[in-house]
Amino acid sequence: MQDTLAVLTVVVVGMMVGVEFAVAVFVNPILDRLPNDGGLDARSDGARVLGRVMPFWYIGSVVLGAIWAALAWGGDGASLVTAGTVLLVLSVVMSILLLVPINSRVATWSHEGVPADWKQQMGRWDRFHYVRVGVIVLAFALFAVALA
Repeated sequence: MQDTLAVLTVVVVGMMVGVEFAVAVFVNPILDRLPNDGGLDARSDGARVLGRVMPFWYIGSVVLGAIWAALAWGGDGASLVTAGTVLLVLSVVMSILLLVPINSRVATWSHEGVPADWKQQMGRWDRFHYVRVGVIVLAFALFAVALA
């Protein structure tokens, strides 16, 4: 059972890392290069769609990591799993405190109604997101090493 849980956790966290990495490195930069602020609507829609899905994915990943850590307690790799889970908790706290407030505003924007500093807000969200991606990549790496 522990092996199945470990594989499931690595797969779930790995897919989350892939999505968040793709948003940070590919999707948002592409959207930002569209002419006439064409990426604004896409970013706003992405904030709404991913804003509904990602909380469950992040919390689910923390729960899987915590269960795996509890089952592995005292065994090989338990410290890696625990550290990875702590990093996922940190990513959730970062999300709630730093990214969600900006994301909630972005979800309401359209070309007809954006604040004057919308590009600065997007840049701030992107910078926080890069840090969060680094945190979850490290968590994923710890889980992968623990699984191996």
